[in-house]
Amino acid sequence: MSSTGRSEARERRAERRAHADYTGAVYGSMLAASVVIGAGALGKFPRVELVVLLLLTGLVFWVGHVHAQLFGARLAQRALDRRTVLRVCQEEWPIVKAAVPPALAVAVSPLLGLGVDGAVWLAVAVAVTGQVGWSAAGARQAGASWSLVAGTAAVNLLLGLAITMFKITLTH
Repeated sequence: MSSTGRSEARERRAERRAHADYTGAVYGSMLAASVVIGAGALGKFPRVELVVLLLLTGLVFWVGHVHAQLFGARLAQRALDRRTVLRVCQEEWPIVKAAVPPALAVAVSPLLGLGVDGAVWLAVAVAVTGQVGWSAAGARQAGASWSLVAGTAAVNLLLGLAITMFKITLTH
């Protein structure tokens, strides 16, 4: 690749970072917290089941979002090609990535001496933290003022606390 080609590739990567959309990560984190809250009774291997449930739910929602993007808005505008499909898959991938930290929290919870209930609460905390963090990062990346960054973080914290309250209400 020529130096001009490498330079153009670097510019495209920098532009993608500058226009990064954290919506999928925020949504995926909220989804992960909701999955943990709504998991209900788990079977003989609750940690494994919860990890699998988190990851598979993330994948199913990712496929749903990709489908909606490809066959909703995009198909009406132009024919699909391989590049468009791959780009949409990549754009929606943060939904799946957001399920990984709570799943890892559940997986490592025995090393922290946590029982299943503790693992569930740890996963909720990790998911809500991700939701707040991704919303703040997205706002900052978009050039929002610090007060707007704080505002979006606060809204996402309140949403995470609402999910947590559902857990408390449903289990007590």
